[in-house]
Amino acid sequence: MKTVLIVVPLLIVAVLLMKKKDMSYRQSILKTIYPAIMLPGKLFGSKNAIQKNTASIKPSVDFYSLKVALNNGTVLDLNQFKGKKIMLVNTASDCGYTGQYAELEKLYQEHKEQLVIIGFPANDFKEQESKDDAAIAEFCKINYGVTFYLAKKSQVIKGAEQNPIFNWLSNKDLNGWCSQEPKWNFCKYLVDGSGMLTHFFAQTVSPLDPQVVDLFN
Repeated sequence: MKTVLIVVPLLIVAVLLMKKKDMSYRQSILKTIYPAIMLPGKLFGSKNAIQKNTASIKPSVDFYSLKVALNNGTVLDLNQFKGKKIMLVNTASDCGYTGQYAELEKLYQEHKEQLVIIGFPANDFKEQESKDDAAIAEFCKINYGVTFYLAKKSQVIKGAEQNPIFNWLSNKDLNGWCSQEPKWNFCKYLVDGSGMLTHFFAQTVSPLDPQVVDLFN
């Protein structure tokens, strides 16, 4: 009984200390325990966590014909990024993997001469992105220092309302080989400088995993 009386207050204090400015308690706790969330993937990997276009199959529909509606109301023409690698990631603010925002930003800052990153906020998994576009942008900037592009909130999983970018990324009749829709928040797709989809990385793969980083070295 005495142990309980000691431990419970300590747990309460620990939770209170986890609370970060401009974050909910849930977001603060998830940010704190993010390394533990990623640990199983680092230690054991996961089936189909990484898919590669080993045959270098080219798309049947030109990637650069697509455009991205950004969260600030402007439209991004992907054609301007020919010659650069583009990483496209479905994101959410209230997910255990939200800590990847910081890792994506680090990857972007270290390789932005050859890399473009576009985040696609979506509420498709357990309603973990309930914010509107303005609030999402503020959350990402204040809490994770995000400077890479953020798209307008949309649906990324397959269906009538699927974002055209993710329709291309998850339809082998369009991209040439990949039918993998996002399994959860923070799945990552990589398109090379010629507009060919080369990789899919599941949410369990950190943006700073050597298998990702080595693609830019």
